[in-house]
Formats: sequence, C-alpha cells, structure tokens
Amino acid sequence: VELVESGGGSVQAGGSLKLSCAASGYTFSNCAMGWFRQAPGKERELVSRIYTGGATIYADSVKGRFTISRDNAKNTLYLQMNSLKTEDTAGYSCAACSTTSPSGFRYYGQGTQVTVSS
Repeated sequence: VELVESGGGSVQAGGSLKLSCAASGYTFSNCAMGWFRQAPGKERELVSRIYTGGATIYADSVKGRFTISRDNAKNTLYLQMNSLKTEDTAGYSCAACSTTSPSGFRYYGQGTQVTVSS
C-alpha cells in the first residue's frame, strides 16, 4: 500500500490550498479515508474523514473551511482548505482503511507540509 500526498506549501492567512493523496496497492473504494495533521509540539489530530458512501466528518476547528472528497475512479483523496489560518500550519497526512479503534487507520502517508503566515 502506498499513499502519496501532494499540494502542500506556503500561503498567507485567508488563502487556500488543495491537498491530494494518491493511493495504490489496495481497493481504494472499499476503504474509509482520512486526513490528519500534526503541528510541532502538538498531538496528531484527525482533521476529516470520508466514508465509502461519501459521508464526511470534520474536526470543529476546520468545519466550514475544509472540504474532504474522494475520486474512486482516480484512487485519489482530496482536502480543499479555504480561509486558512496560522493555526492550520502543520504536516498533513492521509490515511486509509479505518480500524475499530477511534481515529485509527491501517495505512498512513508520509505527509505534506502546510505553512500559513500572517
């Protein structure tokens, strides 16, 4: 299994970025997917999750600003991030195939850095 994120970068507060996660090595459409982030000195946070049927959940901190989506034909997961804030600065990674444990996934990508400046 391989998960490869892209789309990170530096942006000013109020700006937008769209992250992508290209998945391979398993049946993409069969698995829930998620985006995590981790800032220096902070715990990893589940930002958003999308289930196989398309239902989504978001952390309160990103509701109304971030949108998770998936393209099963392209085996790709997305995270559209709008109205970015400095506190969104973190390493963002995608995850595949949720487990029975809360916020648990079987596979994780290496991540992409998002830096939001004021």
